[in-house]
Amino acid sequence: MTVHEGGPSARNLEDGQLLKELEAIHRTRHETLLHASDDALSTHTERMNELEREYVRRHPQRAQSSSRTRAGARARTGEND
Repeated sequence: MTVHEGGPSARNLEDGQLLKELEAIHRTRHETLLHASDDALSTHTERMNELEREYVRRHPQRAQSSSRTRAGARARTGEND
C-alpha cells in the first residue's frame, strides 16, 4: 500500500477502510478548522478532498436525497427562488 504524508492513498483503501477514514476526517473537521495551524488545516483539507473524490469515483450513482438539494432546502424552510 502506498503511504504518503497524509496517510495511505485513498485509491488503495478497501471500501470499509475508505468509509472509516471519511468518518474520522469529518469527525475532526470542525476542531481542525477552529484550532489547527494553517498548515494543518491545509493538510486536513487536501486529505478530506482526496478521500471524498475517491468515494464519489467509486460510487457515482450513490443515493442522493432531494432534501440535500437547493430546491429541497428551500422547500424545508419555505423559501422561494
